[in-house]
Amino acid sequence: MTTTGTHAARTAPGGTGLTLAVLSAATFGTSGPFAASLIGAGWSPAAAVLSRIAVSALLLTIPALLQLRGRWAVLRRGAGRVAAYGLVAVAGCQLCYFNAIERVPVGVALLLEYLAAVLVVGWLWLRHGQRPRRLTVVGTVAAIAGLAMVLGLTGSARINPAGAMWALLAAGCLAVYFLLSAAAGAEPLPPVVMAWAGMCVGTAVLAALGWTGALSMTATTRNVGFLDHQVSWVVPVLGLSLVAAVVAYVAGIGAARRLGAKLASFIGMAEVLFAILFAWLLLGQLPSVVQFLGGAFILAGVTLVRLDELPGHPAPAERPEAGVCAPQLAAADAGSH
Repeated sequence: MTTTGTHAARTAPGGTGLTLAVLSAATFGTSGPFAASLIGAGWSPAAAVLSRIAVSALLLTIPALLQLRGRWAVLRRGAGRVAAYGLVAVAGCQLCYFNAIERVPVGVALLLEYLAAVLVVGWLWLRHGQRPRRLTVVGTVAAIAGLAMVLGLTGSARINPAGAMWALLAAGCLAVYFLLSAAAGAEPLPPVVMAWAGMCVGTAVLAALGWTGALSMTATTRNVGFLDHQVSWVVPVLGLSLVAAVVAYVAGIGAARRLGAKLASFIGMAEVLFAILFAWLLLGQLPSVVQFLGGAFILAGVTLVRLDELPGHPAPAERPEAGVCAPQLAAADAGSH
């Protein structure tokens, strides 16, 4: 991530960035009902992820090619970042998350994965000298506590070490997603192009893993149950691809470039709130009082971090030199959704 990109994110107007961040969290939050209908019909998680990414790449092809007319050199120069984004933020994150939920409860996996916000804060501190101030620290504690309440976690559950490891790897991949999304550089790829290229890389990687037998790829063309109705399998696949991937990733990249990786990662926690909201509205699953309280804690944490980003709170001194963080590419980022 370039220091110039970070500064631009801090000084850009926040209205559009906040809107895009909320839109990204909301659309990512729809992935649960779509994916559950496919998996319930006999699809393997890897097959659902591959179909989601492949169809998303197909849907973005024409818009991406239109934006690349006469600018292919920009894509070539950004090939390393695109490869890391596709391998880590798109393919790696989802694979780590699905490996985690096979071994630990979904709530535990999500809580560990969304420690990505803490990892982003730590990375910006260590790499760019952006030492977290009091509001960010308090906001982090409030957001993590709220996340635990929303997910209904208790201290009595035994945690599978392998599952916890996969969830923490997903957290690292999600952190890379926010960092690479926010890293604009001197010649930033348009969000549509960045998402499309990353989807293409992710599709190639997952397809290769499925072809070699490293991943179980099971799918069916029979109708699936969705919102108490029997529908074609095409419906949830299109929902996963268009809503929970195309809109979610493009909006997420745009938000991170405007807000910076730190604030975007905290707002990303709202995905859990939207997932619960959709379960309430679509499936009739009423949230508990504790979940409502946890949601308030998350919103309070995001608000505190946002206040810390306002112009009246000057950022710690940043390093003057710009350049892509080499460890980002070595980390091979991943994402959960």
